[in-house]
Amino acid sequence: MISDSDTRRVTVLGSTGSIGRSTVDLLLREPERFPVEALTAQSNVALLAEQARALDAKLAVIGDDSLLPELKARLAGSGVEAAAGAKAIVEAADRPADWVMAAIVGAAGLGPTLAAIRRGAVIALANKESLVCAGALVMREAALHGATLLPVDSEHNAIFQVFDFQAAGSVDRVILTASGGPFRTLSLGEMREVTPAQAIAHPVWSMGAKISVDSATLMNKGLELIEASFLFPVPEERLDVLIHPQSVVHSMVCYVDGSVLAQLGTPDMRTPIAVTLAWPRRMPTPAARLDLAAIAKLTFEVPDSARFPALNLARQALQTGGAAPTILNAANEVAVEAFLNGRIGFLDITRIVEQTLTRAPSGVSLNSLDAVREADNQARRYAAQLIDPAADDRVVQMQTRGRGRA
Repeated sequence: MISDSDTRRVTVLGSTGSIGRSTVDLLLREPERFPVEALTAQSNVALLAEQARALDAKLAVIGDDSLLPELKARLAGSGVEAAAGAKAIVEAADRPADWVMAAIVGAAGLGPTLAAIRRGAVIALANKESLVCAGALVMREAALHGATLLPVDSEHNAIFQVFDFQAAGSVDRVILTASGGPFRTLSLGEMREVTPAQAIAHPVWSMGAKISVDSATLMNKGLELIEASFLFPVPEERLDVLIHPQSVVHSMVCYVDGSVLAQLGTPDMRTPIAVTLAWPRRMPTPAARLDLAAIAKLTFEVPDSARFPALNLARQALQTGGAAPTILNAANEVAVEAFLNGRIGFLDITRIVEQTLTRAPSGVSLNSLDAVREADNQARRYAAQLIDPAADDRVVQMQTRGRGRA
């Protein structure tokens, strides 16, 4: 837990991805207020070095070991320490920083996030997979070590801003909004033909390839449902999703007296990041101010489960519990990677996830990081074999490496 003093030391895990770049933009605006302990990235060595120099970071870590010589060369004379590899990323998370941005995409972000949690830091949680894969473990460790989890996803951050934690029993429902992605109005036949290039072209938000595909399938919203179940004391049956193409109302909390509190803003991730960075205060951002008169119309619709079955799959995994959410996430990561590489079609993503959920054993207790990793790896093997029956552990190893938002 940190005080609300004006200065806090920060670490950014996944600094070269979309969330990381937005975070760095805010840090550069007030460098004296937010001195940087460490920055990490998976492979974008040029941008990582540039960020580390600009922020005068103490440490820069590249996940790909083979890029360490280049990182050292780019940082020569700067005084910034350089390191490489998955272990070094975890060690970076363990260094003394008051506030840690957890923005490594996928299950690869779980280990570093847990490292920061176990030293009692404030975690700005942009890596939703940490809660999806190991929600019970993460929440237990946060309580045990006095860490504070602040959600960065625009939807969860919106809920966080209007949720009355002192009177949670007065909350009737929580509604997460979704843009609907680029294929909101397409038929199943049309979606069968979409390309990776079309899937990553999100109509509103600027995001990495994997998250953009998740948004297109609505799996992103399914993962957020699971995440919300851990972040907020609301049972699954009172968590809803509405399609809201304008992406202005980021989420809503409905109370028993009929009041509905919503957080609104322009679709700019610097706003929710700033909420967590300055918490419990607020700080200025360069985000465009909301002009409701110019927008003129806000629309909402119920998700179509026939065209977008990912939402139901996520809800079923949440209801099943155990390793089911971990299996869901792992299979989705494998399937999305295969789609982006042109090995399966767009509609095959949810098919692979559904079949993996059916095959992989979910009734296990995930009470340790090793147990989570075993369930994750087993699900990846099942999913990889569904895509290619000749797939071996090399596929799993490639998928498990993960990618920072780089």
